[in-house]
Amino acid sequence: MVKPKERFERRKRRTRWWIRKLAKGRPRLSVFRSHKHIYCQVIDDERRHTLAAASTLDPELREELAKGSDKEAARRVGLLIAKRAKEAGITKVVFDRGGYKYHGRVQALAEGAREGGLEF
Repeated sequence: MVKPKERFERRKRRTRWWIRKLAKGRPRLSVFRSHKHIYCQVIDDERRHTLAAASTLDPELREELAKGSDKEAARRVGLLIAKRAKEAGITKVVFDRGGYKYHGRVQALAEGAREGGLEF
């Protein structure tokens, strides 16, 4: 019997494999979701370097948000990562949802990043 954590890891591996195949040199916008917060990074896989990062724990957002585990918080993190990526000179990325469904907080983060000016 396959355990839930193992199924999640398989989905994550499968998603990352497909993203690397389609990336064509673009950085990857990776999402991690916990029960209390949401985190994202723009990663250059060729150099193995994080170019920009944002989360609900950032001082800019922490004071303004009531809690870090809702869609509005995820959308604000998406706007913040888009701003930081633009400052780093990045406009096009590949969205890496990890093993999560494109739904709820993950979808809200993606829409916030698009609203902020990132293309994917």
